[in-house]
Amino acid sequence: MNQKTILITGCSSGIGLCVAEGLAKRGYRVFATARKAEDVEKLAGLGLESLLLDVSDSASIRAAMTEILARTGGRLDALFNNAGFGQPGAVEDLRREVLREQFETNVFGTIELTNAVIPVMRKQGHGRILINSSLLGYVSLPFRGAYNASKYALEGFADTLRLELRGSGIHVSLIEPGPIASRFRANAFERYRQNIDAGASFFRDTYRAMENRLTKPGPAQPFTLPPEAVLEKVIHALESRFPRIRYPVTFPAWLFAVLKRVLPQFALDYVLSRVSKGENR
Repeated sequence: MNQKTILITGCSSGIGLCVAEGLAKRGYRVFATARKAEDVEKLAGLGLESLLLDVSDSASIRAAMTEILARTGGRLDALFNNAGFGQPGAVEDLRREVLREQFETNVFGTIELTNAVIPVMRKQGHGRILINSSLLGYVSLPFRGAYNASKYALEGFADTLRLELRGSGIHVSLIEPGPIASRFRANAFERYRQNIDAGASFFRDTYRAMENRLTKPGPAQPFTLPPEAVLEKVIHALESRFPRIRYPVTFPAWLFAVLKRVLPQFALDYVLSRVSKGENR
């Protein structure tokens, strides 16, 4: 009964899968979730306790929570909101429905699931809520407007939630990865192909360079780390008596957190423009 329980979203690959397996090996009872049935079966095949959960679907959130609480006797020690994706594209090329889809998954689903967990944690008098943000939750890069905005929104929600939960025994931490080896770029490229009319865009030449970055094999950026780097921060956020508010992961995440504090905005804009120009050559 003393085994800690955690719900993790977005476990089909990358960070979610790594954290689920790492915490299970550490002795946690992990509820590893994914939005596709075949991924749930794969997770079960790896020995994980897996369920279907699509955070963009309210009915799916309710069903998963009902099942998890039935299995645990109404207890849940931690939640790691990891599910999400990146929609590339210049702001002027983003249709309303494309933006809505980005926010449904990255923001609205995350908040709805978190709100479903909070009463459970309030009743038991403790809990850890972790939200997977990004270095793009505090600095912006061109052609990532939808993703930037969704992560900025999560940062604001998390900061507010932390203040509202003060004294409840529930801790809120933001995990802020920089470049991590995963299927993120491949998934982003699929979204780009589905939703951006590159040929009709003012930025069509830049898009061609961006396509090369999204599809080239191996790490697309310097200082890319494996997902185990995120697992290390998650463990600290779950087990430290005094968990940190923010956990930058990778050197770029740490560097830009510092630059955000010390540089005037025009100077930071110059640095970010140079970074974007370099990656989209």
